Amino acid sequence: MHNQLDHIREVLLMGPGPSCVHPRVYQALSRPTLGHLDPSFISIMDELKEHLRSLMQTDNTVTLPLSGTGSAGMEACFVNLIEPGDRVLILVNGVFSMRMVEVASRLGALVDTLEFSWGTPVDPAAVEKQLDAHSYELVAMVHAETSTGVCNPVGEVSPLVRSTDALFLVDAVTSLGGMEVAADAWGIDALYSGTQKCLSCPPGLSPVTLSDRAFTKAKNRKQKVPNWYLDITLITGYWEGSKRAYHHTAPINMIYGLYESLKLFFEEGRDAVFARHREMHELLASGLSQLGLTMFVEEPYRLPMLNAVTIPESVEDEAAVRKRLLEEFCIEIGAGLGPLTGKIWRIGLMGHTAREDAVKRLLDAFDQVLSD
Repeated sequence: MHNQLDHIREVLLMGPGPSCVHPRVYQALSRPTLGHLDPSFISIMDELKEHLRSLMQTDNTVTLPLSGTGSAGMEACFVNLIEPGDRVLILVNGVFSMRMVEVASRLGALVDTLEFSWGTPVDPAAVEKQLDAHSYELVAMVHAETSTGVCNPVGEVSPLVRSTDALFLVDAVTSLGGMEVAADAWGIDALYSGTQKCLSCPPGLSPVTLSDRAFTKAKNRKQKVPNWYLDITLITGYWEGSKRAYHHTAPINMIYGLYESLKLFFEEGRDAVFARHREMHELLASGLSQLGLTMFVEEPYRLPMLNAVTIPESVEDEAAVRKRLLEEFCIEIGAGLGPLTGKIWRIGLMGHTAREDAVKRLLDAFDQVLSD
Protein backbone atom coordinates (compact mmCIF):
# COMPACT_ATOMS: atom_id res chain seq x y z
CA MET A 1 0.00 0.00 0.00
CA HIS A 2 1.25 3.49 -0.88
CA ASN A 3 2.45 5.42 2.20
CA GLN A 4 2.76 9.19 2.05
CA LEU A 5 5.15 9.13 5.01
CA ASP A 6 7.77 7.49 2.79
CA HIS A 7 7.97 10.71 0.76
CA ILE A 8 8.64 13.11 3.64
CA ARG A 9 12.01 14.78 3.13
CA GLU A 10 14.11 16.62 5.67
CA VAL A 11 13.53 20.38 5.36
CA LEU A 12 15.69 23.04 7.00
CA LEU A 13 12.98 24.83 8.97
CA MET A 14 13.85 28.54 8.94
CA GLY A 15 10.35 29.96 9.05
CA PRO A 16 8.44 31.34 12.05
CA GLY A 17 7.95 27.83 13.44
CA PRO A 18 8.17 24.96 13.83
CA SER A 19 11.95 24.92 14.16
CA CYS A 20 14.33 22.03 13.55
CA VAL A 21 14.03 19.26 16.13
CA HIS A 22 17.20 18.10 17.85
CA PRO A 23 18.08 14.42 17.16
CA ARG A 24 17.99 13.64 20.89
CA VAL A 25 14.43 14.94 21.06
CA TYR A 26 13.42 12.63 18.19
CA GLN A 27 14.99 9.76 20.14
CA ALA A 28 13.07 10.75 23.26
CA LEU A 29 9.79 10.87 21.33
CA SER A 30 10.34 7.26 20.22
CA ARG A 31 10.65 5.88 23.77
CA PRO A 32 7.99 3.35 24.84
CA THR A 33 4.70 4.96 25.78
CA LEU A 34 3.74 4.63 29.44
CA GLY A 35 0.37 5.07 31.11
CA HIS A 36 -0.33 8.63 32.20
CA LEU A 37 -0.47 7.55 35.88
CA ASP A 38 2.60 5.29 35.73
CA PRO A 39 4.97 6.13 38.62
CA SER A 40 7.91 6.44 36.22
CA PHE A 41 5.99 8.92 34.11
CA ILE A 42 4.93 10.94 37.16
CA SER A 43 8.62 11.21 38.11
CA ILE A 44 9.30 12.65 34.65
CA MET A 45 6.41 15.10 35.11
CA ASP A 46 7.78 16.32 38.45
CA GLU A 47 11.30 16.86 37.13
CA LEU A 48 9.92 18.55 34.01
CA LYS A 49 8.07 21.10 36.17
CA GLU A 50 11.30 21.98 37.97
CA HIS A 51 13.08 22.48 34.64
CA LEU A 52 10.27 24.75 33.44
CA ARG A 53 10.44 26.84 36.62
CA SER A 54 14.17 27.28 36.09
CA LEU A 55 13.73 28.15 32.42
CA MET A 56 11.00 30.71 33.15
CA GLN A 57 12.84 31.95 36.26
CA THR A 58 9.89 31.52 38.56
CA ASP A 59 8.97 29.90 41.86
CA ASN A 60 5.32 29.56 40.84
CA THR A 61 3.77 26.28 41.99
CA VAL A 62 1.46 26.24 38.97
CA THR A 63 4.05 25.72 36.22
CA LEU A 64 3.33 22.94 33.74
CA PRO A 65 3.01 22.07 30.04
CA LEU A 66 -0.57 22.22 28.80
CA SER A 67 -1.69 19.67 26.23
CA GLY A 68 -1.98 21.86 23.15
CA THR A 69 0.02 24.37 21.14
CA GLY A 70 0.88 27.93 22.17
CA SER A 71 -2.59 29.12 21.17
CA ALA A 72 -4.03 26.70 23.74
CA GLY A 73 -1.77 28.34 26.31
CA MET A 74 -3.12 31.73 25.30
CA GLU A 75 -6.70 30.56 25.55
CA ALA A 76 -6.08 28.81 28.88
CA CYS A 77 -4.72 31.98 30.47
CA PHE A 78 -7.66 34.04 29.29
CA VAL A 79 -10.44 31.53 30.11
CA ASN A 80 -9.10 31.03 33.64
CA LEU A 81 -8.41 34.68 34.46
CA ILE A 82 -11.23 36.58 32.75
CA GLU A 83 -14.92 36.70 33.54
CA PRO A 84 -17.64 38.47 31.55
CA GLY A 85 -17.49 42.22 32.09
CA ASP A 86 -13.85 42.31 33.18
CA ARG A 87 -11.91 45.29 31.86
CA VAL A 88 -8.90 44.16 29.84
CA LEU A 89 -6.14 46.15 28.14
CA ILE A 90 -4.23 44.51 25.29
CA LEU A 91 -1.11 46.10 23.81
CA VAL A 92 -1.31 45.47 20.07
CA ASN A 93 1.49 45.56 17.48
CA GLY A 94 1.10 42.32 15.55
CA VAL A 95 -0.95 39.24 14.73
CA PHE A 96 -0.65 37.50 18.08
CA SER A 97 -1.71 40.45 20.21
CA MET A 98 -4.67 40.76 17.83
CA ARG A 99 -5.45 37.12 18.57
CA MET A 100 -5.48 38.01 22.27
CA VAL A 101 -8.15 40.62 21.51
CA GLU A 102 -10.24 37.99 19.72
CA VAL A 103 -9.98 35.47 22.55
CA ALA A 104 -10.73 38.01 25.31
CA SER A 105 -13.67 39.45 23.37
CA ARG A 106 -15.24 36.02 22.92
CA LEU A 107 -15.17 35.60 26.70
CA GLY A 108 -17.24 38.74 27.22
CA ALA A 109 -14.41 40.94 28.44
CA LEU A 110 -14.58 44.69 27.91
CA VAL A 111 -11.44 45.01 25.80
CA ASP A 112 -9.44 48.18 25.25
CA THR A 113 -6.53 48.11 22.84
CA LEU A 114 -3.47 50.33 22.72
CA GLU A 115 -2.09 50.01 19.21
CA PHE A 116 1.40 50.58 17.83
CA SER A 117 2.67 50.41 14.26
CA TRP A 118 3.64 46.94 13.14
CA GLY A 119 7.42 46.69 13.18
CA THR A 120 7.76 49.05 16.15
CA PRO A 121 7.72 48.11 19.85
CA VAL A 122 5.17 48.92 22.53
CA ASP A 123 5.86 52.37 24.01
CA PRO A 124 5.90 52.23 27.84
CA ALA A 125 5.06 55.94 28.10
CA ALA A 126 1.82 55.38 26.19
CA VAL A 127 1.02 52.40 28.42
CA GLU A 128 1.61 54.49 31.54
CA LYS A 129 -0.75 57.17 30.26
CA GLN A 130 -3.45 54.58 29.51
CA LEU A 131 -3.14 52.96 32.94
CA ASP A 132 -3.33 56.34 34.65
CA ALA A 133 -6.61 57.04 32.89
CA HIS A 134 -8.33 53.64 33.25
CA SER A 135 -8.43 50.64 35.60
CA TYR A 136 -8.22 47.05 34.39
CA GLU A 137 -8.48 43.53 35.74
CA LEU A 138 -5.84 42.30 33.30
CA VAL A 139 -3.18 43.74 30.97
CA ALA A 140 -1.74 41.53 28.21
CA MET A 141 1.12 41.82 25.74
CA VAL A 142 3.38 39.75 23.50
CA HIS A 143 7.08 39.57 24.37
CA ALA A 144 8.44 38.41 20.99
CA GLU A 145 6.02 39.30 18.20
CA THR A 146 6.42 36.49 15.65
CA SER A 147 4.59 38.36 12.90
CA THR A 148 6.98 41.32 12.85
CA GLY A 149 10.27 40.34 14.48
CA VAL A 150 9.89 42.95 17.23
CA CYS A 151 10.96 42.49 20.84
CA ASN A 152 8.56 44.28 23.16
CA PRO A 153 9.84 45.83 26.44
CA VAL A 154 8.09 43.55 28.94
CA GLY A 155 10.56 44.49 31.68
CA GLU A 156 9.70 48.19 31.27
CA VAL A 157 5.93 47.69 31.08
CA SER A 158 5.86 45.36 34.09
CA PRO A 159 6.34 47.97 36.87
CA LEU A 160 3.62 50.09 35.27
CA VAL A 161 1.16 47.22 35.49
CA ARG A 162 2.33 46.23 38.96
CA SER A 163 1.53 49.72 40.22
CA THR A 164 -2.12 48.87 39.53
CA ASP A 165 -4.31 45.96 40.67
CA ALA A 166 -4.29 44.35 37.22
CA LEU A 167 -2.93 40.90 36.46
CA PHE A 168 -0.10 40.90 33.90
CA LEU A 169 -0.29 38.31 31.10
CA VAL A 170 2.62 37.75 28.68
CA ASP A 171 2.94 35.70 25.49
CA ALA A 172 6.44 34.16 25.43
CA VAL A 173 5.79 31.65 22.63
CA THR A 174 8.74 32.75 20.49
CA SER A 175 11.06 34.11 23.19
CA LEU A 176 11.18 31.29 25.77
CA GLY A 177 14.41 29.34 25.42
CA GLY A 178 16.03 31.83 23.05
CA MET A 179 16.35 34.97 25.14
CA GLU A 180 15.86 36.18 28.70
CA VAL A 181 12.41 35.50 30.15
CA ALA A 182 12.24 36.32 33.87
CA ALA A 183 8.68 35.72 35.02
CA ASP A 184 9.13 36.59 38.70
CA ALA A 185 11.57 39.48 38.28
CA TRP A 186 9.26 41.01 35.67
CA GLY A 187 6.20 40.61 37.88
CA ILE A 188 4.36 38.43 35.37
CA ASP A 189 1.19 36.78 36.66
CA ALA A 190 0.53 34.50 33.70
CA LEU A 191 2.93 33.43 30.97
CA TYR A 192 2.55 30.88 28.19
CA SER A 193 4.82 29.56 25.47
CA GLY A 194 5.11 26.73 22.92
CA THR A 195 7.46 23.82 22.34
CA GLN A 196 8.00 24.31 18.60
CA LYS A 197 10.10 27.48 18.62
CA CYS A 198 13.31 27.91 20.63
CA LEU A 199 12.81 24.64 22.52
CA SER A 200 13.43 22.60 19.33
CA CYS A 201 10.53 20.26 20.00
CA PRO A 202 7.57 19.45 17.73
CA PRO A 203 4.41 21.50 18.29
CA GLY A 204 1.94 20.09 20.78
CA LEU A 205 2.63 21.41 24.28
CA SER A 206 2.31 24.87 25.81
CA PRO A 207 4.44 25.58 28.90
CA VAL A 208 2.41 27.83 31.22
CA THR A 209 3.02 29.42 34.61
CA LEU A 210 0.58 31.24 36.89
CA SER A 211 1.49 33.31 39.93
CA ASP A 212 -0.21 32.61 43.24
CA ARG A 213 -2.25 35.77 42.68
CA ALA A 214 -3.42 34.57 39.27
CA PHE A 215 -4.21 31.05 40.50
CA THR A 216 -6.21 32.52 43.40
CA LYS A 217 -8.24 34.52 40.87
CA ALA A 218 -8.89 31.33 38.87
CA LYS A 219 -10.00 29.43 41.99
CA ASN A 220 -12.29 32.21 43.23
CA ARG A 221 -14.21 32.90 40.03
CA LYS A 222 -17.89 33.77 40.23
CA GLN A 223 -18.59 31.43 37.30
CA LYS A 224 -16.96 28.17 36.27
CA VAL A 225 -14.22 28.34 33.67
CA PRO A 226 -16.15 28.10 30.36
CA ASN A 227 -13.60 25.69 28.85
CA TRP A 228 -13.52 22.39 30.80
CA TYR A 229 -10.40 21.04 29.06
CA LEU A 230 -8.35 24.14 29.93
CA ASP A 231 -9.66 24.66 33.50
CA ILE A 232 -6.38 25.08 35.39
CA THR A 233 -7.96 24.14 38.75
CA LEU A 234 -8.77 20.72 37.26
CA ILE A 235 -5.48 20.31 35.40
CA THR A 236 -3.41 20.99 38.53
CA GLY A 237 -5.18 18.07 40.20
CA TYR A 238 -3.29 15.86 37.77
CA TRP A 239 0.04 17.70 37.84
CA GLU A 240 0.30 18.39 41.59
CA GLY A 241 0.30 16.43 44.84
CA SER A 242 0.83 12.81 45.83
CA LYS A 243 -2.56 11.67 44.52
CA ARG A 244 -3.01 12.47 40.83
CA ALA A 245 -6.61 13.02 39.72
CA TYR A 246 -7.31 11.90 36.15
CA HIS A 247 -8.29 14.85 33.96
CA HIS A 248 -7.30 13.91 30.42
CA THR A 249 -4.80 11.51 28.89
CA ALA A 250 -1.54 13.44 28.69
CA PRO A 251 0.46 13.32 25.42
CA ILE A 252 3.08 11.04 26.98
CA ASN A 253 5.65 11.00 24.22
CA MET A 254 5.44 14.75 23.65
CA ILE A 255 6.27 15.21 27.32
CA TYR A 256 9.29 12.96 26.81
CA GLY A 257 10.36 15.27 24.00
CA LEU A 258 9.99 18.44 26.05
CA TYR A 259 11.82 16.81 28.96
CA GLU A 260 14.78 16.04 26.68
CA SER A 261 14.77 19.49 25.06
CA LEU A 262 15.03 21.11 28.49
CA LYS A 263 17.88 18.76 29.38
CA LEU A 264 19.67 19.98 26.24
CA PHE A 265 19.03 23.62 27.17
CA PHE A 266 20.60 23.30 30.61
CA GLU A 267 23.49 21.15 29.36
CA GLU A 268 24.45 23.91 26.93
CA GLY A 269 23.80 26.57 29.56
CA ARG A 270 21.39 29.49 29.62
CA ASP A 271 23.95 32.16 28.73
CA ALA A 272 25.47 30.04 25.96
CA VAL A 273 22.06 29.35 24.39
CA PHE A 274 21.12 33.03 24.38
CA ALA A 275 24.55 34.01 23.00
CA ARG A 276 24.22 31.44 20.20
CA HIS A 277 20.86 32.88 19.13
CA ARG A 278 22.30 36.41 19.17
CA GLU A 279 25.44 35.41 17.23
CA MET A 280 23.47 33.56 14.55
CA HIS A 281 21.16 36.56 14.19
CA GLU A 282 24.16 38.84 13.67
CA LEU A 283 25.68 36.41 11.14
CA LEU A 284 22.40 36.32 9.23
CA ALA A 285 21.90 40.11 9.29
CA SER A 286 25.47 40.66 8.07
CA GLY A 287 25.11 38.11 5.28
CA LEU A 288 21.76 39.51 4.14
CA SER A 289 23.28 43.01 4.06
CA GLN A 290 26.02 41.76 1.75
CA LEU A 291 23.30 40.44 -0.56
CA GLY A 292 21.66 43.88 -0.60
CA LEU A 293 18.79 42.94 1.71
CA THR A 294 17.72 45.04 4.69
CA MET A 295 16.05 44.22 7.99
CA PHE A 296 12.51 45.48 8.54
CA VAL A 297 12.88 46.29 12.25
CA GLU A 298 15.28 48.90 13.63
CA GLU A 299 18.31 47.28 15.24
CA PRO A 300 17.56 47.98 18.95
CA TYR A 301 14.17 46.25 18.72
CA ARG A 302 15.06 43.16 16.63
CA LEU A 303 14.50 39.66 17.88
CA PRO A 304 17.43 37.30 17.44
CA MET A 305 15.20 34.32 16.74
CA LEU A 306 12.72 35.86 14.28
CA ASN A 307 14.19 38.04 11.56
CA ALA A 308 11.92 40.17 9.39
CA VAL A 309 13.58 40.98 6.06
CA THR A 310 12.24 43.68 3.74
CA ILE A 311 11.45 42.29 0.31
CA PRO A 312 13.31 44.39 -2.29
CA GLU A 313 11.36 46.10 -5.06
CA SER A 314 13.32 44.08 -7.61
CA VAL A 315 11.50 40.93 -6.45
CA GLU A 316 8.24 40.76 -8.40
CA ASP A 317 6.96 37.50 -6.92
CA GLU A 318 8.09 36.91 -3.35
CA ALA A 319 6.14 33.65 -3.15
CA ALA A 320 8.18 32.30 -6.06
CA VAL A 321 11.36 32.94 -4.05
CA ARG A 322 10.02 30.96 -1.09
CA LYS A 323 8.85 28.21 -3.44
CA ARG A 324 12.30 27.87 -5.01
CA LEU A 325 14.00 27.82 -1.62
CA LEU A 326 11.71 24.98 -0.56
CA GLU A 327 11.68 22.93 -3.76
CA GLU A 328 15.31 23.34 -4.88
CA PHE A 329 17.14 23.84 -1.58
CA CYS A 330 14.77 22.21 0.96
CA ILE A 331 14.72 25.41 3.05
CA GLU A 332 11.51 26.88 4.47
CA ILE A 333 11.14 30.57 5.29
CA GLY A 334 7.95 32.43 6.18
CA ALA A 335 5.83 35.06 4.47
CA GLY A 336 4.50 38.28 5.96
CA LEU A 337 1.12 38.36 7.69
CA GLY A 338 -1.66 40.94 7.77
CA PRO A 339 -0.51 44.39 6.63
CA LEU A 340 3.00 42.97 6.07
CA THR A 341 1.86 40.42 3.49
CA GLY A 342 4.13 40.70 0.47
CA LYS A 343 6.38 43.19 2.28
CA ILE A 344 8.61 40.96 4.42
CA TRP A 345 10.06 37.48 4.65
CA ARG A 346 10.29 35.98 8.11
CA ILE A 347 13.40 33.95 8.86
CA GLY A 348 13.46 31.88 12.04
CA LEU A 349 16.66 31.14 13.95
CA MET A 350 15.12 29.20 16.79
CA GLY A 351 16.61 26.47 18.93
CA HIS A 352 18.34 23.77 16.86
CA THR A 353 17.89 25.93 13.74
CA ALA A 354 20.18 28.63 15.19
CA ARG A 355 23.35 27.02 13.79
CA GLU A 356 26.11 28.45 11.63
CA ASP A 357 25.73 25.78 8.94
CA ALA A 358 22.01 26.56 8.65
CA VAL A 359 22.60 30.31 8.28
CA LYS A 360 25.30 29.82 5.64
CA ARG A 361 23.14 27.35 3.72
CA LEU A 362 20.29 29.87 3.59
CA LEU A 363 22.57 32.74 2.54
CA ASP A 364 24.05 30.65 -0.27
CA ALA A 365 20.58 29.67 -1.45
CA PHE A 366 19.33 33.28 -1.29
CA ASP A 367 22.35 34.39 -3.31
CA GLN A 368 21.53 31.92 -6.07
CA VAL A 369 17.80 32.58 -6.14
CA LEU A 370 18.06 36.39 -6.10
CA SER A 371 20.83 36.54 -8.69
CA ASP A 372 18.94 34.48 -11.27
